[in-house]
Amino acid sequence: MTETTHLQTPPPGDGAKPPRSPEFRLAADALQGLRQDLIHDAFAYRPLERMRVDGPLTRRLPGRLREYAAWTPHAVIATAALFTLFIGSVDTDGPALLVGPLCAIPILLTMARPVGAFWLSMAATPIVAVIGGAGEWPWMPGSLVCHLTVLTVVAIRTRPRTAAWMWGVTGAYGLLADAGVGGGSYGTNTGPMMVISAMVLLVVSLWHIRREAKQEVTAQQTVTAQERSKRTLLEERTTIARELHDVVAHHMSVVAIQAEAAPYRVENPPPELERAFVTIRENAVAALTELRRILGVVRAEDYEAPDTPQPTLTDLDALLANVRDAGLSVEKATIGAVRELPSGVELSAYRIVQEALSNSLRHAPGASARVEIGYVLGGLGLRIVNGPPPAPALVKPSPGAGHGITGMRERVTMLGGEMTAGRTEDGGYEVAVFLPVATTTEDGS
Repeated sequence: MTETTHLQTPPPGDGAKPPRSPEFRLAADALQGLRQDLIHDAFAYRPLERMRVDGPLTRRLPGRLREYAAWTPHAVIATAALFTLFIGSVDTDGPALLVGPLCAIPILLTMARPVGAFWLSMAATPIVAVIGGAGEWPWMPGSLVCHLTVLTVVAIRTRPRTAAWMWGVTGAYGLLADAGVGGGSYGTNTGPMMVISAMVLLVVSLWHIRREAKQEVTAQQTVTAQERSKRTLLEERTTIARELHDVVAHHMSVVAIQAEAAPYRVENPPPELERAFVTIRENAVAALTELRRILGVVRAEDYEAPDTPQPTLTDLDALLANVRDAGLSVEKATIGAVRELPSGVELSAYRIVQEALSNSLRHAPGASARVEIGYVLGGLGLRIVNGPPPAPALVKPSPGAGHGITGMRERVTMLGGEMTAGRTEDGGYEVAVFLPVATTTEDGS
């Protein structure tokens, strides 16, 4: 007993389209490729670029000759056109003034309109064969050299698929010409033409493939080098972060612990001493927090900064109170209408004041300082000035070269501002900064 399965075919007219066979899709894709490569914008203007002169040979040429060497491809094509013009004019029984140019013009056209030059060569081939007299069919000597040259140049200037289509169209023309006229008294040269052109186009296609593979390898090497450089940079940053943590964080932790334990080592310490140790501990803990945040940024590229707000100019009062507790007499003056500024400007201004006051504590202990903040129309002005130290002989030199002034200049330069720093006439030190802030009119909003 057998079972028969009947496939239900949808009736015509219900909107369903029968599936297309793979052969049909392959043929459709082939015709689409032919249209894109040889028909669409066939006579588009695509000028031949000059040759690069940074090769191992051309770079050794003098300057003037190097400029001429850039035109080498154009000179080669023009020479081939002259050679074809000579062959077409000599080896013909027809009018040489007509046959020669018909063989040379398609070659010259490859420098401006390569695909159009191929079609012009195809169109000139039967004309030259008809007016050139008896001989080889369907390519006369001049048109044979012309078409081979055009195939080579166009294949170099396009891609392997275009070369395959040109070879196929050439073969189709040869078969049609042999079927129509080749059976008579003419000898056919379609076979040699197809063999020679196939070898030439194969060499050109292999050259294309090798060049593309070389470009891909170069691009991959570039990407690999960039990744290696990023990895090396990350390793260096990790090493720096580790060294900073081992050196700075350790000492700051010791300072914080000793400051917390110091009041208990003294019997009945005065309140001023207790406040001083509390301030020392708070500063050490704050420094440790900032250090860990910065080390997190240095250690990894994908580090996410904590959500704690960055200091702004509204936090200056707390900073000044902290500095006063450390022994620096400082006053603040605000000029202009206080307004909210961009976060980058606010943070940089705070850090600049912080660093300038730290320098005053370090290099002018016991001196007085003044912080001036000016809200002007075009931005923010800062001026931090301190007087001379009361006892300069007691000031200990800082070990090594500091980076405070350098860091301030980098912040100012990053924001496009201006900064001056130097000693005053009375022996103090002054830092003046202007940070530009775009107004609503300048923003265009």
